[in-house]
Amino acid sequence: MSGAFPTHAALGRQPYWDWRAASNFMLGGSGAGVLVYAAVCGERVLGLLGAALIGAGLLCVWFEIGRPWRALNAYRHSATSWMSREATVAPLLFASALGAAWLDSPALRWLAAALAIAYVYCQARMLNAGRGIPAWRNPRSVPLLVASGLAEGAGLGVLAGGFWGLMAPPLWPMVLLTALLSARALAFWSYRRALPKMAVPGRALRELSRFGRVSGAVDVLAIAVAILATADPRIAPLVAASAVIAAGSGWILKYSLVIRWSYEQPYAVPVTVARGGQVAPGTRPEG
Repeated sequence: MSGAFPTHAALGRQPYWDWRAASNFMLGGSGAGVLVYAAVCGERVLGLLGAALIGAGLLCVWFEIGRPWRALNAYRHSATSWMSREATVAPLLFASALGAAWLDSPALRWLAAALAIAYVYCQARMLNAGRGIPAWRNPRSVPLLVASGLAEGAGLGVLAGGFWGLMAPPLWPMVLLTALLSARALAFWSYRRALPKMAVPGRALRELSRFGRVSGAVDVLAIAVAILATADPRIAPLVAASAVIAAGSGWILKYSLVIRWSYEQPYAVPVTVARGGQVAPGTRPEG
């Protein structure tokens, strides 16, 4: 055999998760971040916003299932499935978030925040468990999704606090948002650095490279805006702009990761054997 592979194995994006699955990561991660923000800043009402976002994300997944009541089967595999663990954490999270808002209990707020971190971690591990998708199985996707959820939640918390008059003293929330945006930018940089080792298809790498250039500029802009708003909290438009960038760029990142970069694992077959023992050329992956 010469070792040549004259034909190509077609590569494509995974066909199973669509915008509804992506919405669960987008809304669920943001909701978890809002709950953490509410605990850190001692806000009572914002926890309800976080729980509502998580519920909306789960509702999107529920609509995606052909037979929605089969979702109850998720509770049967908590020992092995991160999706089951996500489903197990969710009711406890809702109960603690509602209890914190009803009783104005700091202890329940912190419990809801801890469960929210567990929830977004389960989401991140669930995506990372998709071993057939190189862009997902990158181990650095886990801190990236967690950091993004926290930054999105802080952005939404700052935005909601500004509209509802809940944001007590403005300096501290903006410092928190600046730190979380910086952490997300660092996590995305680390994620991109690890991609060449993951056998990511060329098309996904090219899309990631284009996104990375834009995302880097957007993150720098968001961090600069947040720093300016921290230096002068009276600049309300800057506060709102930084908050919108934090949430919106995180949602675009997650949608891209779940949908656009979800190319399946390349494969190569040296030879194929037809009936009668005839050997034909194999296949190799396209870039």
